[in-house]
Order: sequence, then structure tokens, then C-alpha cells
Amino acid sequence: MRTYIGGQEAASVDEFIELALGTPLELWLGVDVESEEERAARLDAARDILAEFPDLPDDVSRVAAQVIEANAPELFNIAPLVRRPAGRRPAHKGGKGAAA
Repeated sequence: MRTYIGGQEAASVDEFIELALGTPLELWLGVDVESEEERAARLDAARDILAEFPDLPDDVSRVAAQVIEANAPELFNIAPLVRRPAGRRPAHKGGKGAAA
């Protein structure tokens, strides 16, 4: 299955995110080995983008919610918890308990 964002095909998950955000993911998350100078420049660029597009966080949240909703069965593919059969609980022996 092919995924397109704004007429461009997303070849990977990272490319999908970049196309959906309109910016590289690394701009927002950083990279493992960045200098203080690189970090400052990255944060300045992020601030400029947010100043120019103040609705970006809401748009990103909306896209994330749509992706989660579209992929919920796969994301939440979990096994149900096994419940013990209902019955009597064993009596507690010894120690202090509730007042009789």
C-alpha cells in the first residue's frame, strides 16, 4: 500500500512524518550527537516555525489522532487478561485482620 501526503509518496515512516509535519522530525526531537551550538540553532529554527505557524501543534495533534484512529487495531493488538474463575477466596490465616 502506498501512502501520499500532499501529492508526495512517503516511502518510510520517517518520511511520512516529515511530509505530514512539513519539517524534518529531527528539528523537533534533535539528534543523539548535537553540539550546544547545533541545539541552539535547531531550537531557534523551531521557535521561528512556531511563530510563523501557531496552529502547527494543533495540526500535528490532529494528524496523530487520525493515524492512531486509522491504525488502532494494529496498535492495540493485545491479548485479553486471563481472569480467575469467580469463587471463594481462601481464608486468611493468622495475623491481624479487620475487626470482627
